[in-house]
Amino acid sequence: MNNKLANKRILVADDEPDVLQLVSTNLKNAGYNVLKAEDGLSALEQARQTSPALIVLDLMLPEMSGLEVCKVLKRETATNRIPVIMLTAKAEEVDRIVGLELGADDYMTKPFSPRELVLRVKSVLRRASNGAEVSDRLVLGDIQIDRTRHEVTIGGKVVDFTATEFKLLALLIERRGRVQDRETLLNDVWGYETVIDTRTVDTHIRRLREKLGKSGSYIETIRGFGYRVVETEA
Repeated sequence: MNNKLANKRILVADDEPDVLQLVSTNLKNAGYNVLKAEDGLSALEQARQTSPALIVLDLMLPEMSGLEVCKVLKRETATNRIPVIMLTAKAEEVDRIVGLELGADDYMTKPFSPRELVLRVKSVLRRASNGAEVSDRLVLGDIQIDRTRHEVTIGGKVVDFTATEFKLLALLIERRGRVQDRETLLNDVWGYETVIDTRTVDTHIRRLREKLGKSGSYIETIRGFGYRVVETEA
């Protein structure tokens, strides 16, 4: 077994015994140390106590829904950097978008391929690891991003961003002046290797602009292609 992977604890939360067993077995076979939870409250408690490297979280859980668990995790300082992959039996776009807006890093719709889930886990963990190697502070006009504190200030005032919004804003500012197409953003922020739904990007860009207020004009839309951060406000 790969010792590096063995040190990676993955928390799997699902109230369907077959799914819980399937996911856990495949992650164990891939070399991960797996923890299990069958309801939302148990998942939240284990996340707080063990600080897993990643959480595979079902959307529909008893006691406390996966969406509520994700919301609490992303709100608390001790857990807001734990990547989350959400599982859902619902295929509607609104369910995926809500999960992503709450800070989930990726999602998979049931039924899914266990092999693909393992690949997604590796991709999200790799992305989280790479994020630790970049600059801790980014500045653009009145916008300041402090990665060590996971904090964004605009004109000196702290503004709350979800984990995904934080990643998207940081990436755009890092690549200022360069146009980023929607597919590239999906891959680099969410880890998708194939196009799933580019409207996810548009939804997050809209929310970024709303939260940035006047500074939202730094984000320029390149019609029919994607987005770019410019050096001066439009």
